[in-house]
Amino acid sequence: MQREQFKSRLGFLLVSAGCAIGIGNVWKFPFITGENGGGLFVLIYLVFLAVMAAPILTMELAIGRATKRSSVGAYKALEKPGHQWHLHGYLSIIGCVLLMAYYTTVSGWMLDYFVRFATGAMDGVQSEEVAGIFQALMNDPTEMVSYMALVVLIGFFVCSFSLQKGVERITKVMMIGLLGLIIVLAVHSVLLPGAKEGLRFYLLPDLGRAKAVGLGKVITAAMNQAFFTISIGIGSMEIFGSYMSRDKTLMSESFSICALDTFVALMSGLIIFPACFSFGVNPDSGPSLIFVTLPHVFIHMETGRLWGSLFFLFMTFASLSTVIAVFENIMSFAVEEFHWTRRKAAMVGCIGMVLLSLPSVLGYNVWKGVALIGGRDILNTEDFLVSNLLLPVGALVYLLFCSFRFGWGFDGYLEEANAGRGIRIARGLRPYFRYVLPLLILVIFVTGLVGK
Repeated sequence: MQREQFKSRLGFLLVSAGCAIGIGNVWKFPFITGENGGGLFVLIYLVFLAVMAAPILTMELAIGRATKRSSVGAYKALEKPGHQWHLHGYLSIIGCVLLMAYYTTVSGWMLDYFVRFATGAMDGVQSEEVAGIFQALMNDPTEMVSYMALVVLIGFFVCSFSLQKGVERITKVMMIGLLGLIIVLAVHSVLLPGAKEGLRFYLLPDLGRAKAVGLGKVITAAMNQAFFTISIGIGSMEIFGSYMSRDKTLMSESFSICALDTFVALMSGLIIFPACFSFGVNPDSGPSLIFVTLPHVFIHMETGRLWGSLFFLFMTFASLSTVIAVFENIMSFAVEEFHWTRRKAAMVGCIGMVLLSLPSVLGYNVWKGVALIGGRDILNTEDFLVSNLLLPVGALVYLLFCSFRFGWGFDGYLEEANAGRGIRIARGLRPYFRYVLPLLILVIFVTGLVGK
């Protein structure tokens, strides 16, 4: 059967960027920026994105494009006889499933809050009631399960069609809508009274603020965020390499994906920081920033119902684009390995994902007393396993496989990466790929375990 391909390069870029653009951009990036002193953190983050994340992304894309297969089949096609690199392909699929087992829950929160603002349920809410609303959601398993299941259903429904008619067509609409929404929201936010202080905090590097946090901590946090924002290491980007053409070099495409991803992350900060400073809200309030701090801001805004609705619609699009992209990877594996139709893979996947996502939902209510790794609840334990183990270890495997002869080898990788027009990777960078990039990943891995 002929391999599906994207209808257009724009489709590839928007779907691939949609996979990278998610909660990590529009939720985690702003509050981590706030915690790490603002502007200087952003500058360091951009440097690591260019010198670390983009090169590693080319490796996932190269493996996919060279073989036109999903994770397991791609490794099998490229590995030498008797080698077992394809075992990482299976681990990647497990990582994608585990990621979605909690990501769909958080996506459900975004959808829930969009509905609340759009229907007027947040109208007239008092400031002291905002935190209680989020806590009430956490305590209600029925509401949480309903929105989680709706997210899963939407994701697999889109993926049940062909690549072009389902994933590419729907994600393009969502991404264009997302980019339009974020510009409108950012313009509105920077025009608020007192927004200048927020812009100064966010965009102007301040060594004094960074030193107050700890310069080493700021650098490490920026490196971690640059790595995690692209979601490299579990094959979630490799699958889109298998659908792309060879018209452009992979470094050019990687920079384009990183640029779109970064644009959304930076614009999210332009929405959040001016609004926080305008209404006297602390911008380093951590994960509660989205569900407690910002709703507090919206209910005090003129036409806050409109702006709250648009913001959580934007957040829903951002999270759903990632859900659809990762579901496509899981489904592609099932179609290739088990010879299922897309419809069957979607149906089985939908049922299975709802069941696998239940623990992360119930961990906040029915199973509230369950504490796992380091005292974490179920959702945060799953996040820890994916973010601090599977992603960095997976990225290291990709690096070793593409850089050394006992894997695919640097020559094979370089030939595929440089096929097409655009930015080419110099052969002289082989030592950088072999030794410097793995060292950076090891730093991320170790600091992630020690720090958490």
